[in-house]
Amino acid sequence: MLKAVVFDLDGVITDSAEYHYEAWSIIAKELGISFDKDYNEKLKGVSRMESLNLILDNGPGRDSMSEDKKNEIATKKNEIYKELIKKITPDDLLPGILPSLKALREKGIKIALASVSRNAPFIINRLGVKDYFDYIADAAKIERSKPFPDIFLDCINSLGVAPKDAIGVEDAEAGITAIKAAGMKAVGVGSSAQMHEADVILGSTSELSMEVFEKLIS
Repeated sequence: MLKAVVFDLDGVITDSAEYHYEAWSIIAKELGISFDKDYNEKLKGVSRMESLNLILDNGPGRDSMSEDKKNEIATKKNEIYKELIKKITPDDLLPGILPSLKALREKGIKIALASVSRNAPFIINRLGVKDYFDYIADAAKIERSKPFPDIFLDCINSLGVAPKDAIGVEDAEAGITAIKAAGMKAVGVGSSAQMHEADVILGSTSELSMEVFEKLIS
């Protein structure tokens, strides 16, 4: 029986990926490291520090820099990003998200957010949908990032829901892997090549509906 739906944030609720890309581009340029949108795809669904390590791998390598320096750079990137996301408004919700949240709420289905972004609460508030969420995972307290299942398990455990009664919605391969590892059903938003592990693949969030969710778990 469907009892909970757990959403990713970037690329699912809203598309703040462009802000991440812009912030990381500034950092990469300062470091003298080549960085473009194709390489940026590797950063989808992973933590801030792991994103920095991946960028460093495109240059001198992650082992060439101290942890203190990495933390300094990661903090700077986040400050740049926080300035950029102040532009977000409810108009930045992706198609189909608000109707889906309303439908889930009307059915009494619990809703959670599983984002690796520590800025997730701020973004959700800017989007005007905070009240729809029963639980928002605290990325700072999640030991292992996606593709490990930790953040999804944190969500469903906090909601008091068994994995078999929950669905995760993701747009990144690492996220789909995490959902499946948690024992949940997965809805993938994106190309079949990246979403091949998903139970259902949608071309965009506009295709989300209660029918999609209820077909997965009845």
